[in-house]
Amino acid sequence: MKPKAAVIDSMNFSSSQIESYFLDNENYIIETVKSIGVFKPERWREVFKHPLTKNITEAKILHTSTGLMLPIKRQSRSQKMQVIEFAGLHSYDDKSKLLSLLLKSLLERVQDEQIVRLDVAIDFKGKIPNGVIKKLCKDRKAFKFKGTTYYKSKSEKKQNYHMNIKTYSKSRKEKLDEEINRLEFVFMRDYLKKLQVKDIEKSFKKMEKSIKRFSGLEVKISAP
Repeated sequence: MKPKAAVIDSMNFSSSQIESYFLDNENYIIETVKSIGVFKPERWREVFKHPLTKNITEAKILHTSTGLMLPIKRQSRSQKMQVIEFAGLHSYDDKSKLLSLLLKSLLERVQDEQIVRLDVAIDFKGKIPNGVIKKLCKDRKAFKFKGTTYYKSKSEKKQNYHMNIKTYSKSRKEKLDEEINRLEFVFMRDYLKKLQVKDIEKSFKKMEKSIKRFSGLEVKISAP
């Protein structure tokens, strides 16, 4: 059977100074939301629709000339590093295309930076097969929160820096006419083990094996 297509939907990478990639360029503006003497949590919620959590010690918003707004932040776990989030690389709207173009324009310059999160998405037209759901529930417990079902391991604590698994309706989230449901594997810092951008494709085989182990699906991941 031909492997099912899987795509990188989100990619976060870190650097000691993410901002340096956007300075002295009229196509970018960086807005400070949280720093020394600055604290505007309502602005963060307005833009990204979720709160500015306590573990974020510095927060900024990258504005692009195409209208994109991306979060740049430092976290208490690794305060020397800034992380930029490219979330929604594989959606069904124009924003997704613009985000992909921005990432591709940066890739050549960030080859040595560390990837701290990769979201691998597998979309199904219609319902996710029952066999996949049963496999997910074999070693994990499912619980639903705000339209998303999370599959947590028995030993998993509140903060998981290894891997998360979830399913949700992409149609409902993006108000699509066609029924599309998404299975998403979120590979975190501890799973990726200091993976550099230049080595991203070398990690695909390991991730494909993890996806098969927990879902039973044979997948082929394509590069962002």
